[in-house]
Amino acid sequence: RRFNRRPPLTLLEVFRGHVDRWPLRPLLLFQEDLYTYGDAERFSNRLARVLRRRLGDGAGAGAGAGGGDGDSRRVTVAVLLPNQPNYVWSWLALAKLGWPMACVNYNARGRALTHALRSAGAVGLLVSPGEWGNGGCGGVYACVKG
Repeated sequence: RRFNRRPPLTLLEVFRGHVDRWPLRPLLLFQEDLYTYGDAERFSNRLARVLRRRLGDGAGAGAGAGGGDGDSRRVTVAVLLPNQPNYVWSWLALAKLGWPMACVNYNARGRALTHALRSAGAVGLLVSPGEWGNGGCGGVYACVKG
């Protein structure tokens, strides 16, 4: 029945339903750390607020990080993260904002990275703190084209 729904159910809608029903249920086990649906919601909302503040124009139709209808201005953000929980929070945050995510190969550097960013039209780049300095939100550092 879910597959016949028009318009189809999005992964973000499924995630939000799980957060509402089971906020303490485990979602992700990474190495020694266990993350719940509630944890993922908190981390992704926090990152979405940071991204909106740094990249958004504030004129969005949605209610913000928790609202989910997105910004009236679509901002492409490149994501250069290893396979870690931060990748999931980043995807969720961008989905909540309604912004496209340009997935960049984590090993890309130099001209290949520059080409990928230009081709995507990315105005922001999310990287691990170990890549370019420390800081950011939930272990993600936002480099913003200025």
